[in-house]
Amino acid sequence: MGRVLQDRRRLGHLDLEASEMAIRGAMHQIGGVLLEKLLNSDGKGYRGAHLDCGHGHSAEFVGYRGKQILTVLSCVEVQRAYYYCPDCQSGLVPKDQELDVVGSSLSPGVRRMMGRVGAKEPFAQGRADLEELAGVAVPTKQVERVSAQLGAQVEAFCRREREAILSGKVVILLPAVPVLYVAIDATGVPAIPRETVGRRGKDATGKAKTREAKIGCVFTQTKQDEEGYPIRDEDSTTYVGAIETAEAFGPRIHAEAVRRGMRQAHKVVVLGDGAPWIWGIAAQYFPWAIEIVDLYHAREHLANLGKAVYGPTSAQAKEWAAARSEQLDDGDVEAVITSVKRLRPHQSNVREEVRKAIDYFQINKERMRYAKFRSQGLFVGSGVVEAGCKTIIGLRLKQSGMRWTVDHANAIIALRCCQLSGRWEEFWEQRSVG
Repeated sequence: MGRVLQDRRRLGHLDLEASEMAIRGAMHQIGGVLLEKLLNSDGKGYRGAHLDCGHGHSAEFVGYRGKQILTVLSCVEVQRAYYYCPDCQSGLVPKDQELDVVGSSLSPGVRRMMGRVGAKEPFAQGRADLEELAGVAVPTKQVERVSAQLGAQVEAFCRREREAILSGKVVILLPAVPVLYVAIDATGVPAIPRETVGRRGKDATGKAKTREAKIGCVFTQTKQDEEGYPIRDEDSTTYVGAIETAEAFGPRIHAEAVRRGMRQAHKVVVLGDGAPWIWGIAAQYFPWAIEIVDLYHAREHLANLGKAVYGPTSAQAKEWAAARSEQLDDGDVEAVITSVKRLRPHQSNVREEVRKAIDYFQINKERMRYAKFRSQGLFVGSGVVEAGCKTIIGLRLKQSGMRWTVDHANAIIALRCCQLSGRWEEFWEQRSVG
C-alpha cells in the first residue's frame, strides 16, 4: 500500500479518498491482529479439568476449538476451551459466554451496529451502509436476523421492566413536573397474507392487508410561551408500541407513564382521537387524568360531514364546517350537536353519517372543552403521537413492497421505540451485564 501511495504522490495524482480508505482498511487489519492476540492471551479460556455445567453437574475439559469471529476491526480467530457434560449431553464454552458470542460468529460491536442500521432503514440499505461507513461486510439476511433478535431482546427488557414497575418492585423517584401527557394512536402495518387471515379490510375486496400497531408516547410540559401556548419539554418524548390488543397495550403505556413520573406529576393529560379503545384504556389506567380529544381530529369530522351533506366542493360545506369549528374552539359542543341535528340529508347513507357524528360529539363532549383546556395552558392536539406513528412505523415499516410478520414487525417497532426514546445505551448496558 505504501509503495502505491508513494507512486501516486510522485505523479501528482494522490487520491485522498482512496488513500484514506486504504489506510483505514490497513489500520483495521492491524487492529484485528492486536485484538486477536488480546483475545487469546487468557490461556485460551481454560478453566481447569472440570467445571460446573450450570445444572449441578461436572463438565469435563475436552480440548481447544477455534472460532472465527467478525469484529468491527476484522475477522479474528479465537481459541476456546471446550467442556462436555455427560449428564446433560451438551457442550460448554465459557469463553463464548464471556465474550458474548454464544451461538454467534459476530462480535457484540458488530451486532450493535447491525441493530442500529436495521432499525433505521431497509436491511439491504443497512448492509450497504455498514460496509461503506464501517468497513463491515455482512449479508443482508444477517442484518435482518440480528435486528430481529435484538428487537426481541429489547422487548424482553421492556417486559421485565414493565412487570417490575406494575408490581411495585421498582420505586420511581423523579422531580414533579407540572403536566405529563399520555398520547395514544394506531396505524396499519403491511402484513404478509397469513397474518391477516380472517380479518376484515377497508378496501372493496374486504380482505385485510395490514395489522394495526398501537403507539403511545409520553412527554412533559413545564412552561408556556409568551402567548400562553404550551411548550413541550425538549427531548422529553418517549415511545412504546406493538401490534397487539388494547388489553395488552394498556399495561404497556401505563408502565411507561409511571416510569416517566406520572405519580409525581401535578396534572396528567390523555390525548387521543375518538377511538373507543383509547378511552377504555384511559378509564382503566388513568381514571384521574384530563381527557382531551384531538381538536384537529374533531374538526376533520365536521369537515367530512359538511362535504357529505352539501357536496365535496360546495362552498356551503366549507361555511358550515367553519362555523361549527368556531363553536368547537369555544368548547360549545352542545351548539355543535344542535347544528348537526338540524341537518336533513335525503340519502340514507348520509343520514347514517349524521347519526354517527351526533354520537361522536355527544360521547366526547367533555373531552372537547377546548376553551377551558387552553385557559389551563394545555395541548389540545395529538400531533406528537401522530408524528410518532409516522416516524416509528411509517418511515421504516411502510415502505414500498414491505410485508411483515407480526413478530418481525414488533421486533423492529421495539428497536425503534428504544432508540427514538433515547434508551439504546441503557438497554445495551443492562444487556451486557445481564
